[in-house]
Formats: sequence, structure tokens, C-alpha cells
Amino acid sequence: MSNWLNTIVSHLQTRAARDDRGQTAVEYLGIIAVVVAIVLAITGTDIGQSIYDAITQKIAEVTGG
Repeated sequence: MSNWLNTIVSHLQTRAARDDRGQTAVEYLGIIAVVVAIVLAITGTDIGQSIYDAITQKIAEVTGG
């Protein structure tokens, strides 16, 4: 049991010591790229205006104006 516990603790220490900063930065850049692509798709097409009109209509309904 002690050998198994030492193996698990050693594995967890190795895993915790890894440097994941590079991978995290790449993941953030990927998320930003997807968000930018969505924003460009919405603003570059007529669907952006349709969404804007629907939102302003619902806001007007809620506020009574």
C-alpha cells in the first residue's frame, strides 16, 4: 500500500510542477479568435441588424417605451 501511495504522490507532484502557461496562452488566443470571428460574422452580415432590432424591440416592450 505504501508503494502505491508513493507512486500516486509522485505522479501528482510531477503533474503539479508542470508549466502549463504556454498551453493556457494558446487556448486563450483560440477563444479570442473564435469570438472575433463571431463578432465579424454578425457585424458583416444582415443578421447583425436583425439581432439588434429584435433586442431593441424587446427592451422597448419591457420598459414600456
